[in-house]
Amino acid sequence: MSELFAAEGAHVLRDTSDLRPLEAADRLIAAAGQVDVLVANLTRRNPRTTVAETPDTEWEAMYDDMVHPLHRLVRAVLPQMIARGRGKIVVMGSANALRGTSLRAAYSAARGAQVAYVRNAGIEVAPHGININIIAQNYVSNPKSYSPEKLALPETAEALKQVPAGRPAEGWESAALALLLASSDSDFFHGQVFPFAGGWTA
Repeated sequence: MSELFAAEGAHVLRDTSDLRPLEAADRLIAAAGQVDVLVANLTRRNPRTTVAETPDTEWEAMYDDMVHPLHRLVRAVLPQMIARGRGKIVVMGSANALRGTSLRAAYSAARGAQVAYVRNAGIEVAPHGININIIAQNYVSNPKSYSPEKLALPETAEALKQVPAGRPAEGWESAALALLLASSDSDFFHGQVFPFAGGWTA
């Protein structure tokens, strides 16, 4: 994604620091200076435990990694965007927030909180010329989930039968949608959820 944005002329600051500390988001935005586009890609590994076996520590960690930092990042960047009367915030979320599946209650709850947050925050800041939207994705190629080696496994082929498209998305396809939402072509989108999962959910 960084490469695609840079190719379009953006000055990209990519940060992978721990955003769980209370002041981390504020420090990051202050260090960045003017932020015209914020892409928030917050994630945590899904342990795939049953509801009965999900401890409080894992439940809370999902929100500590994916929900609380999202609010802090948005809160930190909004004053400068409101002052300029424009800004784009794109959240990389998960389609698990839109479709129930087993062994993902904690993960999907946190992803669902991201969706609810974007829907509400996006409407609130729309009069200021700011667009906040979320991409709810699943089955997107990356080195961990859908490497060439994993795609060759029979169980991967079986899992992809759930996807009407019959394949995982290429990373550039997801990045292209994010680029659209970061551009002036998306000025009429406010607080919207864009499923991106090859038809797995809509």
